[in-house]
Amino acid sequence: MSIFQKIKKQIQDNIILIYMKGTPEAPSCGFSAQAVQALSFCGEKFAYVNILENPDIRSELPKYANWPTFPQLWIDGELIGGCSIILEMLENGELKKLILKVKKKYQT
Repeated sequence: MSIFQKIKKQIQDNIILIYMKGTPEAPSCGFSAQAVQALSFCGEKFAYVNILENPDIRSELPKYANWPTFPQLWIDGELIGGCSIILEMLENGELKKLILKVKKKYQT
């Protein structure tokens, strides 16, 4: 499996996925910490990939996503953006609204 295929599978397999530096419990950069706090505030579970432990993903995801920085938030297969976009969406209520909409879509 190529790294692009691996990234695509991770994004497809996880409704809410953040590529970040570190883990939600121990972020390794301030931007990842802020992004995780915003997601946690929304109250839904999310998956993560620690790019510091996955150098292949760290180097290739920016090409795949056409987005150069981390963290990267993906919801329902779509790149939402990085820390500043996540915080802006949290502040204006769009993040929680989007997460609830997507969660409802996949409820059985």
